[in-house]
Amino acid sequence: MPLHLPRRSVLAATAALPLLPAMAARPARADAHAAAAAMPRARSFSIGSFTVTTLLDGSSPREDPQSIFGMNVSPEEFAEVSEANFIPTDMAQFYFTPVLVEAGEDKILFDTGLGQGGIQTALGEVGLTPEDITHVVITHMHGDHIGGLVQDGAEIFTNAAYVTGQVEYDHWTGAAADTDGGQRVVNEVAPLAERMSFVADGDSPRSGITAVEAFGHTPGHMAYMIEDGGEQILLAADLANHYVWSLAYPDWEVLFDADKEAAAVTRRRILGMLASDRIPMMGYHMPFPAAGFVDTREDGFRWVPVSYQLNG
Repeated sequence: MPLHLPRRSVLAATAALPLLPAMAARPARADAHAAAAAMPRARSFSIGSFTVTTLLDGSSPREDPQSIFGMNVSPEEFAEVSEANFIPTDMAQFYFTPVLVEAGEDKILFDTGLGQGGIQTALGEVGLTPEDITHVVITHMHGDHIGGLVQDGAEIFTNAAYVTGQVEYDHWTGAAADTDGGQRVVNEVAPLAERMSFVADGDSPRSGITAVEAFGHTPGHMAYMIEDGGEQILLAADLANHYVWSLAYPDWEVLFDADKEAAAVTRRRILGMLASDRIPMMGYHMPFPAAGFVDTREDGFRWVPVSYQLNG
């Protein structure tokens, strides 16, 4: 379904991104040229009467990407694919992008970022504070998604109700409770359980938002379909962690996927649906603004980022 122009203009960022020194404003030069503005941290789209905004919490480079992506292919194949897509084989740029859905009086935040203050800055660009958030939906419980829930032991989203998948919560507070990740969930997520609702595939936290089972990356990883006024967009979370090395080649193994075979099956199922139905998606780790379309490519897929086709 088509998207529309942002309803809210995005203010220029006034602070450098966490983990992103390379994108900070350049120092003033002797020739009096103005310093470059910092990268914007928010971009809004309309889905029916909903405003859906991607919020760049942070970005960072990572060396040796084949230690993370394409672990089951040869270095030669990894290099060939990378060269064909104009990306280096010795470095990847990671992005961390929660999503805000404004629906009526509800301000629903999907995931909370790294916990380094980026989400507060990004919310500020659209005139909001953490206290304005009415609901926080956790797609899964990796640290880069729950990191912004608590700071120095204090809850950040003090007025919010919480939503997460039942399978995901049970895994991290049960079988995985003694792991490092589980301990973080026990300490930072479990204390919020009294204000938490638990969902399964097909459940709707509110009208226009539907949970979509996307298991594999974690045991209970969930995506969410946003729909209003005949328009749709899928919040895909970590369905694919890179636009080439994961989305385009869905069978390539990803270090962060708990069940690599199940994650590949899930990618093929959901990406195939998006391509067939021409539904746009937002991906947590896609290059900012993290929104685009999925097309088929031989035995895989192709990421088509948002551009001027959304201006109409």
